[in-house]
Amino acid sequence: MTQNRSTSLVANNLPIPSPLGSLEAYIAAVHQIPVLSAEEEQALARRYRDHNDLDAARELVHSHLRFVVHVARGYSGYGLQLGDLIQEGNIGLMKAVKRFDPDLGVRLVSFAVHWIRAEIHEFILKNWRIVKVATTKAQRKLFFNLRKAKTRLGWMNAEEVSAVARDLNVPEREVLEMEARLSGRDIGFDAPADEDDDHATPSPAAYLIAHEADPSEAYERADSEENQLQLLREGLANLDPRSRDIISRRWLDPDSKVTLQELADEYGVSAERIRQIEANAMKKMRALLAA
Repeated sequence: MTQNRSTSLVANNLPIPSPLGSLEAYIAAVHQIPVLSAEEEQALARRYRDHNDLDAARELVHSHLRFVVHVARGYSGYGLQLGDLIQEGNIGLMKAVKRFDPDLGVRLVSFAVHWIRAEIHEFILKNWRIVKVATTKAQRKLFFNLRKAKTRLGWMNAEEVSAVARDLNVPEREVLEMEARLSGRDIGFDAPADEDDDHATPSPAAYLIAHEADPSEAYERADSEENQLQLLREGLANLDPRSRDIISRRWLDPDSKVTLQELADEYGVSAERIRQIEANAMKKMRALLAA
């Protein structure tokens, strides 16, 4: 689990214990902190924004700790300690306070909920399984939404899979893949087998083949890949800013690949001109890689 990443907080001269210690004492302490009125919240936020008043920021954080507890409890079904979830949520709250603009016309709680949930989501995805179940933004959204659906539906049939796919706007194949990940369990790679059980499933180390058994070949391959990556960095660095931006957004960011027309509209040129710039940039980089 995560280490304690924040020190004890103090409000109204009363110490607030860490959520990683006595959870009951912590929850009781944060519920004793008064809730700020809209006027008090605005005044404190302006003091922090305009004068970097850390006491004002601390009071904003303290007054919303009970809300973090409320949000964290909604994720208690993931098999992780509530104290850890609260701790991560508190970090999200601190980030929200740092970025909060009192002139937006919204309460801090409405602004902070997105930061709190983001930190808790990241913590769950890192600790729920030894192997990551979701790596892209789309997979993360599917993970949390599908787990809620499975809690309600249990084992899903084909009709329910189709319904979830429609609701989340993803292919049914991705729903089935994520469901398999959610239903799986961690197995130690070289976990000892039960010698007294003839039907015990062997550990993966007993049947998986190591295709890179030769350390020298593995090192040579890794060194070659690192060299290619360094050449790619150098190639990008030698491009002008516009060419570098076009190559990066067209080829190096799989989650948000843009079209020629989108870049043309942004730079105020034709799509054909963007294609020419892209082609010239690729030619320069290929020459460097082949050298």
